[in-house]
Amino acid sequence: MSQAKRLSEIEKMAIVREAADGVSSSELANRFGVTSRAVRYVVKADAERQRDTAVATAAVTVKLTPDELCAFDGALAAAGIETRSEGLRRLIQAAGGVFVPDAALAAEMARYRASLHEVGNGVVQIAKQMTRANRMGQGAVGGTNAEFSELRLAQMRGLARFILDSADEIDLLLRRRRDAMQLEATAALREFAHAAE
Repeated sequence: MSQAKRLSEIEKMAIVREAADGVSSSELANRFGVTSRAVRYVVKADAERQRDTAVATAAVTVKLTPDELCAFDGALAAAGIETRSEGLRRLIQAAGGVFVPDAALAAEMARYRASLHEVGNGVVQIAKQMTRANRMGQGAVGGTNAEFSELRLAQMRGLARFILDSADEIDLLLRRRRDAMQLEATAALREFAHAAE
């Protein structure tokens, strides 16, 4: 009975590197003179080693505006964190407590959606009546059925005002939520900065 080949550390590193590049287990097994199972074991053992020793192997790339980057750098400086990568790492580690679904915001947005839906229906009805009035050749004077009167004009102005007010309220709501999230993120950064000391 032949004894299984024992892989050297250099061979194991080569297997891990090539497996990461997409080379199949069977091809690596043939090349290094071992079984496919041995190749899978080497790859799995290396993944477990990296996880156990907290080796950073994943990368995050994000594009920001100059203003966003300046604000991020300011938050890092205020928290005493020297590099962007360290700050982002700490935010990701704290993400469980910071980036959570906002039920209150979702409920408010649903309420605004319902209100705007009603307004939209009102606008559609008025537009239909105006179209019907135009087809019938009625203007500001004349018939009373589908006429575009001062009442209709006042209704249109009221609906436009409601839509603009709603947009302002939504903007304010989102700004407040963003500000609250910035405070939470800053607190998380400070907490990790103190823990690192």
